[in-house]
Amino acid sequence: MTESEFLDLSDSVFAKIEAALDDSGLDVDTLLSGNVLEIEFEDRSKIIVNRHSANQELWIAARSGGYHYRLQAGVWQSTREAGEFYADLSKAISAHAQEDFRF
Repeated sequence: MTESEFLDLSDSVFAKIEAALDDSGLDVDTLLSGNVLEIEFEDRSKIIVNRHSANQELWIAARSGGYHYRLQAGVWQSTREAGEFYADLSKAISAHAQEDFRF
C-alpha cells in the first residue's frame, strides 16, 4: 500500500471513531491533530489513537497499555497478540467511560 492509500484509510478510521463517539452519547471530547486523535473523558483521562505512517500501523495508547495494529486481509490486526483494532478500542473506551461502548 502506498503512503497516500494508508493516509486515506487511516483518515476514514479516525472519522469512523469520531462518528461512533458522537452517536454514542458518551461524555467525551475528541481532538484530531495531524496523525493523532485524542479522546478525552469526563475524568480527564485520555485514549490516544495515532497513525504511524512509516510502519503503516495504527497505535492505541490507553490506561490498559499500548497496542499496534497493521492492516491484514482488510482487518486491522494486532501486531503483538490476538486482537482487532475496533474491538480493542471498544474495550478501552468502555473502561475509560465506565459505560458499554461498541462500534
